[in-house]
Amino acid sequence: MRLAFFGDVVGKAGRNALVKYLSEHRSKCGFDCIIVNGENSAHGFGITQSICDLFFSNGVNVITMGNHTFDKKDDLQLFDRNKNLIRPLNYMKGTPGHGYTIVELPFSQKKILVVNLIGKLFLDGDDHPFFAIDELLEKFKLGANIDYIFIDFHAEATAEKVALSRYLDGRISAFVGTHTHIPTADAQILSKGTGYLTDAGMCGDYDSCIGMNDEAPIKRFISKIDSAARMIPSTKEATVCGVVFNLDDQTGLCLGVQTIRSGGFLKEQKEFEKF
Repeated sequence: MRLAFFGDVVGKAGRNALVKYLSEHRSKCGFDCIIVNGENSAHGFGITQSICDLFFSNGVNVITMGNHTFDKKDDLQLFDRNKNLIRPLNYMKGTPGHGYTIVELPFSQKKILVVNLIGKLFLDGDDHPFFAIDELLEKFKLGANIDYIFIDFHAEATAEKVALSRYLDGRISAFVGTHTHIPTADAQILSKGTGYLTDAGMCGDYDSCIGMNDEAPIKRFISKIDSAARMIPSTKEATVCGVVFNLDDQTGLCLGVQTIRSGGFLKEQKEFEKF
């Protein structure tokens, strides 16, 4: 099974680039499941129903979120309406929406558990991500009652991502970090068979400050007065960044992993290796 994950989609430029990429490459690359982090997709902050509809209509199976999950407070019910739009699992009980979903793949009827977690270090996880995922994995066992398990860990600290991935190695199929918007070069299969990437990067303009026009982010660093300057997403051509995992249909573990980089400011990675 080939699972594709795309990093934080930033604003209209990111949305347009992702849709263009999927329309051109989805069938050619043979993706069986497509997961997208959408927490920055609505002008950089949160998500809307119309954006969910756009992603789902272009083949996306699941949308994950992060620390900007609830920035659009006028329609929080969208997280209850859309079962495949998930927010971090380790938010406090009573928070709208759900922290995981199960997708049944149409051709094989196999099922993939998709989980969204958020970091405790420097971010707003209410519960410890290690404890939250342990509790969930008491219910779902890879290779027993679920065929594949994927985690998007939205976290600031690289060490927290690395530690959690190794804590879960062999119990899940694949683990990807999000939030920093910068793609890392450490795509790998961990020793017990879990696919891993510290950060998938973003679908956004890399000739910018992590997808935003330069002016406001710079002001926030150099001025006390302008420390709350309004950030606006760049409208220049975006680079699509993500990762593809080839997962074993028998064990659910990872057989191969390769990053995606297409269009925009970064150097492209066009051809997939044969897994």
